Amino acid sequence: MMNNNPNKLDAQQLVAEFKDIPPMPNVMVKALSVIKNPATGIAELSKIMQIDQAIMAKTLSLVNSAFYGFRQQITSIQKALVILGMMKAKNIIMSLALKPMMTANGSRELWEHSIRCAVAAECLAKEYRIINPDDAFVIGFLHDIGKMLLNSKNPLKYSKVKYLAEQGNLKLTDVEDAQFGTNHCILGALVSKKWQLPVILTNCIRYHHDPLQSSLPSVCGIAYCADRLVQAKLPNPTLESTVMNKLDFSINDPIATRETLLAKANIFLKEMSGN
Repeated sequence: MMNNNPNKLDAQQLVAEFKDIPPMPNVMVKALSVIKNPATGIAELSKIMQIDQAIMAKTLSLVNSAFYGFRQQITSIQKALVILGMMKAKNIIMSLALKPMMTANGSRELWEHSIRCAVAAECLAKEYRIINPDDAFVIGFLHDIGKMLLNSKNPLKYSKVKYLAEQGNLKLTDVEDAQFGTNHCILGALVSKKWQLPVILTNCIRYHHDPLQSSLPSVCGIAYCADRLVQAKLPNPTLESTVMNKLDFSINDPIATRETLLAKANIFLKEMSGN
C-alpha cells in the first residue's frame, strides 16, 4: 500500500527508525514462562519473586492493602500468590518490572497513568464482561508503551509534541505523526509484537484511540474508555458518542465512573509506589 502522507513512515522505515526496542525485563520473561507452562505453578512463581526482593515486598504490601481488603494479614509470598492467583500475580510483576524502563525512557507520569488505566480497564471489564479482567489490566497498562519509544528517541521533540497537542487541543497521534512520522499506537503495537504478546493485546494497543478501526471494537473500547476516564488533566472526560454508540456497553455517567475508578486505582498506585 502506498504511503500517501510524506511524513509518515512505512513498515520498513519504522523498524529501521525505532530498531532499539527494549527487550522485555528478565523477571517478566521468567514469570510469563512459568504461567504459560502447565507443568509449573505457584511454587515456581514464588521462587522467581523471592529473587527480586522489591517485587516480593510490594506484592505483600498490595495483598494486605485496602485494594483487596482481606481480613487476615498475609506474610508469606506463597500464600499471597495462592490468594491472588497466577494471572493477578503476573500483572503485579509486570507493573513493577516495567517501572524502571517506563520512568527512564518515558516519565513517572507515564507509569502512573498506565497503572491507573490498567486498574480502570480491569474494573470496566469486570462490570461489562467484554474481556477477561486480567487481560484488560495488561491492555490498560501497556496501551501507551509506544510513548516510551518516542520520548527516548528525542525527549525535547516529544515534550514539544505533548505541549502542542495540549495547548492546541489537538489529537496527540496527529501531532506525533507530523513530528515523528509515526505515533505511539503504532509503536506500541510494534513493542507488543517484539515481546510476542497475544494478538488481542497488540490489536488493542494499536487501536485504543480508534476502537472502531479494530476488528474487536468493544474490547478496544474498554481501553479507550479507561484511558479517557482516568486522564489526570481531563476532570470532565469526553467519551465520543460516535464511538460509544457502536460498542457493546455504555457508560451513562462518565464523571461518577471516573471518580469510582480513580479511587480504586489510586489505592493500587499508592501501594505500588510505596508512598
